[in-house]
Amino acid sequence: MQLRVKGRVDYLPTYQAMQAFTEARSRAISGQIGLHPRQDVPDQLWICEHLPVYTQGLAGKIEHVLNPGDIPVVQTNRGGQVTYHGPGQVVAYPLVDLKRAGYFVKEYVYRIEEAVIKTLAHFGVTGHRVAGAPGIYVRLDDPFSHAALTGPASPGEPFRGLGKIAALGIKVSRHCTYHGVALNVAMDLEPFERINPCGYAGLKTTDLSTIGVSASWQEAADVLGQKLVTYLTP
Repeated sequence: MQLRVKGRVDYLPTYQAMQAFTEARSRAISGQIGLHPRQDVPDQLWICEHLPVYTQGLAGKIEHVLNPGDIPVVQTNRGGQVTYHGPGQVVAYPLVDLKRAGYFVKEYVYRIEEAVIKTLAHFGVTGHRVAGAPGIYVRLDDPFSHAALTGPASPGEPFRGLGKIAALGIKVSRHCTYHGVALNVAMDLEPFERINPCGYAGLKTTDLSTIGVSASWQEAADVLGQKLVTYLTP
């Protein structure tokens, strides 16, 4: 997997570049541009940081965008609802040929989440999955506790006591992935209050800084990049 660290970039051109890359590799895989199928199109991992932007998934409902103000809202073709990207957040876009990798979408998502959990563990934080809600969460009262979640406090409050620290949204086209995962490192979290994050009213978001971890964007990017390369390897 080829690692590309792009630094701070605008969202829309990056989204368009992901689409173009995936379309070109799909043509290559199908033999339409003269490359040997699959072997000659290596996977890539793009690591970047975005200027403030809200992005809507295919299922995104406008009522979940409460008050965007001067932050642009971009409609995308990834799964999921609305989320926010901004400075202080590490965004990772794995561009993976799942057919060549030999695993399906459900395992792909699991591997991305596992890479985030292992990244958090590197900084002493315990990350958790919540059934039916892709992404990674931490206990707000004790993010360093290693105890497993025993289940939601009640069926109507699946996120009680939890804060979302990493959001995930993907697109798969002809077995090839784009979009990806965003890990909150040291952000202005206020823009999350202007949306229902990932479509969940009242869902709290947090970052490493807020829970007491002092890590630079570059430190978090280096660890997350390494973990993704490791866990996405077939």
